[in-house]
Amino acid sequence: MKEDFDKDRIEELVEREDRNELLPLMDDMHPADIAELFQDLNLKEAEWLFNLIPDKEKKADVLMELDEEDRKKLLEGMDPEQIGHFIDLLDTDDAVDLIQELDEKDREEVIQNIGDVEQAGDIVDLLQYDEDTAGGLMGTEYIAVNENLSMPDCLREMRHQAEELDDIYYVYVIDDDNRLKGVLPLKKMITHPSVSKIKHVMETDPVSVKADMPLDEVAIDFEKYDLVAMPVIDSIGRLVGQITVDDVMDQVREQSERDYQLASGISSDIDADDSVISQTKARLPWLLIGIVGGLVNSLILGGFEAQLAAVTALAFFIPLIGGTGGNVGVQASAIVVQGLANGKLELSDFIGQLWRSVRISLLNAIVIAGLVFIYIYFTQPGDYALLMAVTVSLFCVVIFATVFGTLVPLTLEKLKINPALATGPFIQITNDVVGLLIYVGMSMWMLRIFPH
Repeated sequence: MKEDFDKDRIEELVEREDRNELLPLMDDMHPADIAELFQDLNLKEAEWLFNLIPDKEKKADVLMELDEEDRKKLLEGMDPEQIGHFIDLLDTDDAVDLIQELDEKDREEVIQNIGDVEQAGDIVDLLQYDEDTAGGLMGTEYIAVNENLSMPDCLREMRHQAEELDDIYYVYVIDDDNRLKGVLPLKKMITHPSVSKIKHVMETDPVSVKADMPLDEVAIDFEKYDLVAMPVIDSIGRLVGQITVDDVMDQVREQSERDYQLASGISSDIDADDSVISQTKARLPWLLIGIVGGLVNSLILGGFEAQLAAVTALAFFIPLIGGTGGNVGVQASAIVVQGLANGKLELSDFIGQLWRSVRISLLNAIVIAGLVFIYIYFTQPGDYALLMAVTVSLFCVVIFATVFGTLVPLTLEKLKINPALATGPFIQITNDVVGLLIYVGMSMWMLRIFPH
């Protein structure tokens, strides 16, 4: 919050329902600051504070700044007509986000209560796009002028369109069929005030994205070209919308949070202040799978009991085998997931990346197994069964874990499944079980070659 505002003091005023002292404060506060207050309020207090906001546009902005759960609670207490009035005040991209949070049965009724028929039509069109594509993120608020206009006519058209906009990023140039032809920079408007046609001074071939482009690719383009907004076109090049960098940043942050939770073994999107039941349901599945993995390991060790009894030193290296396999696998998968996310790794290079992974695993395996070989050679002299079982097992585990950690995220990406799944418990549990199987099998083999 801004330093001018004392959050604790404002929460105390809300608790006392002190309208006289709160109203002047609310007038000066940014919608994001007001939204921050709702995190610590119960539903009754939240509704009272929301209704206290006198300015309708600010009210709509606060609504969109709220966390999804807080916004959902407020929306549940409103009728479709009230929600429709708020949507009238929002940009189309925000309006679509809000409508998508409603239950299916409520959406149609809310859309029917939108006062601006043109905006309602735009919203209906935008709802047809997948929310994880450029079309699902774009808005229809932008300035577009025909390429055949003179500069004076262009300026008049811009003034007319700008009356309905809060922000102007670029002026897009289109032809008679609404196809995107270029962008008109502000500098050209100043330096060429009387040009015959703006198509003679516009910048051609602007960076654009198609409406069906996935959001992760959209984010890569924003970063690559350092844009604050990007036009969206349909399959035949017609201008259909605009994406702004703030919307992309919100999506990237949400995706990063989801990926981090998935990599940590959390199966659904949760926050720290969610209920105990919600957090338990999200965290329990992978914990149970981990228990299954642990039970499988215990069964494997149970069949190896006689050998462990004969050579107790074999048991000392079980954590080393499991830990190394898990770490190597997570490293390999994390690099692949990162490469897929930032566009530096193409799925078409599946075989090339796998071959690179094999070479890396061989180098790592030689170094790790070599160091452990030296350690055991001097600390357990003459125990060749132990020496060979541990070092050969480590060599094999490192290679398997690296290749598996590379293969899994690439395969998941090919199957359109979030590859972040491969950086979490799935890789660790699999490598634990497989690593233990390799170690047990190798130990039994070496004990036959070098009997105790």
